[in-house]
Amino acid sequence: MDNKNEFKPYIPADKVVPEFTVTAVLIGIILAVVFGAANAYIGLIVGMTVSASIPAAVISMGVIRVILRRDSILENNLVQTIGSAGESLAAGAIFTLPALFLWAEEGKIEFPSIITIFFIALFGGLLGVCFMVPLRQALIVEEHGTLPFPEGTACAEVLLAGEEGGSKAGSVFTGLGLAALYKFIADGFKVFPSEIGYAFKGYAGSQIGIQVLPSLAGVGFICGPKISSYMLAGGTLSWFVLMPAIALFGGDATIFPGTESITTMLTKPDGGPSLLWTNYIKYIGAGAVAAGGIISLIKTFPLIVRTFKQAMASMTKKHAQDKALRTQQDLPMAALLVIIVAIVILIWVIPTFPVSPIGSLIIVIFGFFFASVSSRMVGLIGSSNNPVSGMAIATLIIATLLLKVTGTDGTTGMVGAIAIGGVICVIAAIAGDTSQDLKTGFIVGATPKKQQIGEMVGVVVSAAAIGGVLYLLNEAWHYGSEELPAAQATMMKMLVEGIMNAELPWALIFIGVFVAIVAEILKVPVMPFAVGMYLPFSLSAGIMAGGAVRFIVEKVKGTDEEKKARVDKGILFTSGLIAGEGIIGIVLAVLAVAGVADAIVSPVTLPQWGSLIIFILLLFYLYTKCMKKDK
Repeated sequence: MDNKNEFKPYIPADKVVPEFTVTAVLIGIILAVVFGAANAYIGLIVGMTVSASIPAAVISMGVIRVILRRDSILENNLVQTIGSAGESLAAGAIFTLPALFLWAEEGKIEFPSIITIFFIALFGGLLGVCFMVPLRQALIVEEHGTLPFPEGTACAEVLLAGEEGGSKAGSVFTGLGLAALYKFIADGFKVFPSEIGYAFKGYAGSQIGIQVLPSLAGVGFICGPKISSYMLAGGTLSWFVLMPAIALFGGDATIFPGTESITTMLTKPDGGPSLLWTNYIKYIGAGAVAAGGIISLIKTFPLIVRTFKQAMASMTKKHAQDKALRTQQDLPMAALLVIIVAIVILIWVIPTFPVSPIGSLIIVIFGFFFASVSSRMVGLIGSSNNPVSGMAIATLIIATLLLKVTGTDGTTGMVGAIAIGGVICVIAAIAGDTSQDLKTGFIVGATPKKQQIGEMVGVVVSAAAIGGVLYLLNEAWHYGSEELPAAQATMMKMLVEGIMNAELPWALIFIGVFVAIVAEILKVPVMPFAVGMYLPFSLSAGIMAGGAVRFIVEKVKGTDEEKKARVDKGILFTSGLIAGEGIIGIVLAVLAVAGVADAIVSPVTLPQWGSLIIFILLLFYLYTKCMKKDK
């Protein structure tokens, strides 16, 4: 199987089975919108998203095989291809576009129109798919057995185990229902607080806490104990080293960018350590995340150059598409070039992007560059670990500087930089997702051309929906609030306006940069560590709880196959947890906008320790789900 010449897909190339059907497209569209909205909500809270390919495939199998009594693995594959596009497009959009809402709240600009958001998401999504097509031969086919593509391969395994589709889909739906009920009781009826914390009076500036939400446990389980522990380590450095140091040495001093003394911040009833985090740690974390993104690009530069050369070589090859085997047919290069040229012209023409024709072309060249990087990165480490935000940060810094130098400054330049960064961010996210989906298709024997069209369908539908989702969430809670931190987008906003207005607190930024360099020297993965520094400790603690459950599950005695089966069960169940909480988050946003959220609040509220007990019971249930033996 490691030899690409001997590899034979599950469905042979000469066999034609139902694939691009109306049923598959409709189910895929529904899942793209649902997973896109759910992951947008989760991503705005935790600052990261997870792949939706596997839960989309499992739900598809549950519907197509069990309910509709149809039997086509390629139909199921197309559903997950379309469905996962929603999650990836949402990931790219939420890391950048909420910055526009934050500026609008400050009165600096008008709120972005849904059409503007649609164009940014659509252009990025379509370019991400187009750029991945010429990379398919080099990365998916020629490096089969070399690049593992973890989610793509796992998704193929789920599809190949189709006879188990009913029970596997049941795990996803169980997690979805449980998380939906939990979230509605906690944050809808407010029966118990979803976050608990305690500030140490004898150690000023520090605060311990945990957010007791199913989605965080799900993210931690899927990311695993290592990534979770790196995030917790970053949070520990911020909340138990840096913030107490600021409190100890700051005293009565007023330190920029704060507008009041450290002592005043700590003594405020609604402030305390959280104000130190808002005024100082966010900038230190932003410096660490930016440095982490740049370090990851530098480390992979030889890889980037090699991939770029392969991509250019693939584009110059003339493939006889009409004579090619079904499993080797890609979208024709002529059609891709038409789409790319049309987008270049539209970026130049549409006022949202304040760039010249050359600037528009540069965006596309940068996009192809980062699509190449993203596709190979997910092949090595998976979509959930793809440093999309790091690529967006590098793009934002360069775009802001170029716009400022060419005279496009002020709010126009800042909006332009975010729009450009948004396009690049979506390109990187969608290119990574497309590569995973094409890997799944390669293993099961799908038609690449049909998958590529399916990916574009998912992009168009998700781009049309994401604007409404962003408006809904902002209307309900506002970005940058405790309920909706929008950590990545807030950081992007700070970087852009700091560079454009020369107002960045560079001392804090450079502290973060050198912390990231120290982490790299110590061989600690910089991005999860830096994200942990940037996010509230309580959030990293909730993620670590899920990672700890997976650690225990993997340590219990058993064969490698048994351990893998346990983890697979946990991933399906926790994927449901994430989706369920995200969906109820959207429902609660609708209720908040409608003005009826306060009317459903329960008169009884459990104390903090009650919340902790309920969360521990949830974690124990997750453990038992993983350990339960199949009949």
